[in-house]
Amino acid sequence: MIAAVTTLAPPIGVAAACAGLGLPRASFYRQRARQAQPVAAPRPRRVSARALGASERQAVLDLLRSDRFVDLAPAEVYAALLDEGTYLCSIRTMYRILDSQNEVRERRNQLRHPHYQKPELLALEPNEVWSWDITKLMGPAKWRYFYLYVIIDIFSRRVVGWCVADCESAVVFKALFDDTIEKHAVPPGRLTLHADRGAPMKAKLTVQLLADLGVTRSHGRPHTSSDNPFSESHFKTLKYRPEFPQRFGCIEDAKAFCRRFFSWYNQDHHHAGIGLMTPDQVHYGQADAVHDARQDTLDDAFRKHPERFVRHPPQPPQKPAATWINQPNEKPKMSS
Repeated sequence: MIAAVTTLAPPIGVAAACAGLGLPRASFYRQRARQAQPVAAPRPRRVSARALGASERQAVLDLLRSDRFVDLAPAEVYAALLDEGTYLCSIRTMYRILDSQNEVRERRNQLRHPHYQKPELLALEPNEVWSWDITKLMGPAKWRYFYLYVIIDIFSRRVVGWCVADCESAVVFKALFDDTIEKHAVPPGRLTLHADRGAPMKAKLTVQLLADLGVTRSHGRPHTSSDNPFSESHFKTLKYRPEFPQRFGCIEDAKAFCRRFFSWYNQDHHHAGIGLMTPDQVHYGQADAVHDARQDTLDDAFRKHPERFVRHPPQPPQKPAATWINQPNEKPKMSS
């Protein structure tokens, strides 16, 4: 439209050209002035004085790509370095550096579940609430499976008992649970055992066993896997490990793999749900000492580079204080 007015203006004038084309003269002059203005180049983004230098960013990237850390999440790397007395940058900065190289992505499609309110279980220390479940491990041939039984403490996230069997059976669970509760010396009336509603979980033998041991039973709702989140999350950690095989050649292979995995999980895995500590550290009362040592490391980093911490001095992740399965909603209900 502007080009047409410009073409017609010399012989008949701008006013006549605009009137003939139905364009207000103010619009013509405004758009012509806008086109005459030079296009401003975009401003380069200002680099903060607190940002890591190019060599520091490259050092962090090289570390994240190293054989030791290449398969670990930034939170796991952060915690491992912090326990060694080393601080390079925050977890978020590690993600930014990886994202700049297009190296942040999900390994698999994620399955999301809605939030449910019940059951509601609270653990304030280890050996108050355990969760257990069974998952299938693919065997050497189609339709051949092994069954992994896992009992996990929801407060410390420690796997307190496990076994691999050829079938799902309450008899297998009875032997495992008897051994586990004796090993941890849990007194009667203290423990709550949570599970879903699978056949071994609701079997008469299981019910009688828990009653004899003074253990309170708890079950999730049917077809609601999020009512048993700690066991489900643990199985995801197991099966997303880089070394987890597609199939196991025999049951002894499955047991050997699980033995290595649970040793790593309990002793070396820094769990995000318990302040990036290992399950053993929380389960055996070492959380305070670990937290204090991490704070000393961060205090030293703050003294060296206070300009890099804008809002407040750095603090390590919070120690676990309470763990819920479906924490109740404390918002007051509106009266009618």
